[in-house]
Amino acid sequence: MVTRNKVEEPIIRPDCRTRRGLELIADQWTMLVIVALRGETRRFSQIHAHIQGISKKMLTQTLRGLERNGLVKRVVYPVIPPMVEYSLTPLGRTLIEPIWALREWSEQYIEEVEQKRADYDQVDRTTLQDQIITLVQQRGEVSS
Repeated sequence: MVTRNKVEEPIIRPDCRTRRGLELIADQWTMLVIVALRGETRRFSQIHAHIQGISKKMLTQTLRGLERNGLVKRVVYPVIPPMVEYSLTPLGRTLIEPIWALREWSEQYIEEVEQKRADYDQVDRTTLQDQIITLVQQRGEVSS
């Protein structure tokens, strides 16, 4: 009797809708821009001031991506100097609730996550340090 290995399809394929959806918003800045625009139309400088740490170049790239994906509307007013405003589209507003749920989760659990990370990092570093000390001591005994 010949047994054939069954080849299973990947559970999360590259063309999976969930994966494709997460790729739209799962970078460092996209969700923050959506939150900054959640209730109002804003100019570039207002968004930039609202999100500490984002560079103008990164904000520009993020806004362009959101506009390209139909999540943000960009309006250019023909005045001098030019005035540009950004707002969420109806499609972009559909992301507010799930992003807000993640925000609420973060508010409730991020300190616990950070503590677990610190505990993990401390254990790993201590274990490595102990191993190094043991090796150095063993080498010292061998060369004596």
